[in-house]
Amino acid sequence: MEQGKYSVGLDIGTTKIVAIIGKENEYGKIEILGIGRSKSLGVHRGVVNNITQTIKSIQQAVEQAEINSGLKIGSVVVGIAGQHIRSLQHSDYITRADSEEVINEDDLDRLCNQVYKLVMLPGEEIIHVLPQEYKVDGQAEIKEPIGMYGGRLEANFHVVVGQVSSIKNVGRCIKSAGLDLGMITLEPLASSDAVLSQEEKEAGVALIDIGGGTTDLAIFKDGIIRHTAVIPFGGGVITEDIKEGCSIIEKQAELLKIKFGSAWPGENKDNEIVSIPGLRGREPKEITLKNLSKIIHARVVEIIEQVYVEIKNYGHEEQKKKLIAGIVLTGGGSQLNHLKQLVEYITGMDTRIGYPNEHLAGDTDEEVASPLYATAVGLLMNAVKNDVKIMVSHQTEEEEEMVLADHDEENANSKRQSRERKSVFDKWSEKLKDFLDNAE
Repeated sequence: MEQGKYSVGLDIGTTKIVAIIGKENEYGKIEILGIGRSKSLGVHRGVVNNITQTIKSIQQAVEQAEINSGLKIGSVVVGIAGQHIRSLQHSDYITRADSEEVINEDDLDRLCNQVYKLVMLPGEEIIHVLPQEYKVDGQAEIKEPIGMYGGRLEANFHVVVGQVSSIKNVGRCIKSAGLDLGMITLEPLASSDAVLSQEEKEAGVALIDIGGGTTDLAIFKDGIIRHTAVIPFGGGVITEDIKEGCSIIEKQAELLKIKFGSAWPGENKDNEIVSIPGLRGREPKEITLKNLSKIIHARVVEIIEQVYVEIKNYGHEEQKKKLIAGIVLTGGGSQLNHLKQLVEYITGMDTRIGYPNEHLAGDTDEEVASPLYATAVGLLMNAVKNDVKIMVSHQTEEEEEMVLADHDEENANSKRQSRERKSVFDKWSEKLKDFLDNAE
C-alpha cells in the first residue's frame, strides 16, 4: 500500500475491545481500512479492573486490525466512560482589568481555568469543562463573546468529573500494550459524533448508547452538549438475568438474548419454546420465549426508566428545553428486538436506532455500519478531525526517519498557516496527556 497517513480509534468496552483504522477520503468521508475486535476480559462496567487481561485484549484487537489493514498501529484515540463519570452544571465569572479592550481568547482561557480549580471529592478530577453560553455585563445567551466589549465575563459550564485512578489505569494499559495515547475522548461524545446529525443536535436530542456494562447518555440542545450521564447497567445485566432466571450458562444466555430476545413480552405466543442442550449428558432444557421476554422486559424497563429520570433532570419537560428530535438509541444493546417501541411507550418521545454509516464511505462493510461500532467509529472520526495520525511502517528505518522529518516539517507549515483557535476539548486532552505522562 502506498505511503499515507491513517488514524486509529480504540474503544475499550466491557464486553469487547475494538481497534479501527481509517482515513478521510477525498469526499470528506471516513474510509475504514481495517478493524480488530477481541473479547474484553479485564473491564467491569466500563472501568479497568484487571490491567494484565486488558493489555492482552487490547493487543489482540490491535494485532487483528493490523493484519486486516496491513498497517502498523502507533498512536490511538481512546474513549473513556464507566460508572465513575458524573457531570454537574456550574456558573463562574471573571472581572476584566480593562473593559476598553475587547474580549479575547485569553479571557476565555482564564475563565475555563478557574473552573478547573473547583474543589472535587477526594480522588476525583475534572476531566471536561464545556462552556454552554456566556454573559457579558449581564447580556445573556451569547455563544461567542470574542471581539465584544465588557468588564464582567460570565458563563455556564457543563463539567464532567471522573476518578483519577480509573483514567490513569486506561493510560497505563495503552502504554503497556506498546501504543501511544494520542487523545482521550468521553465515549458518549464520540458516539454522538458518529450517529447524530447537526440538525438533531440543534433541535434537541438524547443519545442513549447501550453498551455491555454501562448505558451512556448525552443530551444536546441548540447544538451544545447540555447533560451527560453514565448508568452502570447495560446488556450484560440482561444476560445475567437470563442466566439466573433460566438456570443456564452465560454463553447460552447471550445466544438466547441475541437470537430470540425481545423487549416486548406481548410479541411472543405462549407455545413458542426453545430447547437448550443440557450440560454433559443432562436432559435439554425447554424455555418459553414468553418467559424469556418477560425477564428481558423487566431489566430493560429499569434501564430506560433510569435514563428517563436523567432526561427529566436535564429539564426536558420545560418548553424551552424540550428535545424535539427525541431519542436516538445506539450501541450493541440497541439491537434488541422491539426496544424502539418500548422506549417510545415509556418516554413518549420519538425514537430511532442510530447507525454510524452517515460519515462512512459508501463501500464500507455493512458490519462496521452497525450500532455496535458507533463509539469506535466516533473515536476514529475524532482522531481524523484532530489530526492524530500514524505513519505506515512499510519502510526501512532510515526512510521512516526521513518521512517523519518531512511529516514534522509539513505539520509545522500547516500549523503556521492555520493558527486556528483550539477547542476547550483539545486543550483538556493535552492537559490530561501531560498528567498521564507525569503519573508514570
